[in-house]
Amino acid sequence: MTITSVLFFVLGIALLVFGGDRLVRGASSLAFAIGISPLVVGLTVVAFGTSAPELAVSLNGALHHSSDLAVGNVVGSNIFNVLAILGLAALITPLAVQPSLIRLEIPLLVLVSGAVVAFGWNGVIGRVEGLVLFIGVIVYTAWVIIQSRKQTKALKEEYATEFEPEKTEHWAVSILSIVAGLGLLILGSRWVVDGATELARFLGASELVISLTIVAAGTSLPEVVTSVSAAMKGERDIAVGNVIGSNLFNILCVLGLSAVVTPGGIHVATEAMNFDILVMVAVSVLIVPVFLSGWIVDRVEGGVLVALYVGYAVVLIVTSAGAPSHELIRKAYIWGMWPMALVTMGLLLWRSKTQESVAQS
Repeated sequence: MTITSVLFFVLGIALLVFGGDRLVRGASSLAFAIGISPLVVGLTVVAFGTSAPELAVSLNGALHHSSDLAVGNVVGSNIFNVLAILGLAALITPLAVQPSLIRLEIPLLVLVSGAVVAFGWNGVIGRVEGLVLFIGVIVYTAWVIIQSRKQTKALKEEYATEFEPEKTEHWAVSILSIVAGLGLLILGSRWVVDGATELARFLGASELVISLTIVAAGTSLPEVVTSVSAAMKGERDIAVGNVIGSNLFNILCVLGLSAVVTPGGIHVATEAMNFDILVMVAVSVLIVPVFLSGWIVDRVEGGVLVALYVGYAVVLIVTSAGAPSHELIRKAYIWGMWPMALVTMGLLLWRSKTQESVAQS
């Protein structure tokens, strides 16, 4: 592996982040110019736009016969988004989210995550199954547009403050920004795929592990910036909505489209199916009672989420290194950290509800 390969990998990540930003800004400005509300822009254009790097990398990987990269990037990004990004955002400021914002999105995320298990159980997500997923993102987007008209005034103002551009660009400038962003995404994704492949060979790790960690974290940088920035500004619905919307887009559009464009569908490694994809489903299930109850996610819960991600990363690293104790560490993560996290979350939820009942009485 040469220094040039590392340089191209890093530059590729940088192009993905900058290209995704250009795409989001151009698309947002164009959406406002034609009269689309800030809420719809926030839940669709921005949430989906921050997933553009994942789409570029996974499509590139699928088209160049790197199914592990295509699948690992989506699964790794979804795990990183919830555990690392939401956890970090909660450590910055407690997240109190309007249940009405994500009443459908959270159960839908669990459903589509489970669909990945069902579709990939035989080792392949076929073209027809990919098409089903892709149609799902079209239906979801239409639903968001319809539901946006029913949202509260305060919620609309929050999204308007964050996403409405200070100065509306001319439509031609917006389109140019979109085209430039797409071009940077295409070039950056190619460099990341090539760099990740070389990195995997040099480290003796599989493409799956590299895509689940380094590539997933790199392509999730737009979500990090958006959610952490929103949390620091106190715009908590945005911090959460961006992550949940991006995760839905990753599965429905990124994974679905990757399966559609790949002859014979995309291969799902047994290793990913037996561990990583199940962790992704578990992460989705973990946040169901949190947000549907209107619970405030404070720094303790944020710490639990971050700890779960650190544990997950450790499992991947020791497994990739072939450490003799890797199986023991994996079992400790599954049967140790996860039960402890669930008990902690349950106790905190019980305390929260008890305090709420006492306050009301």
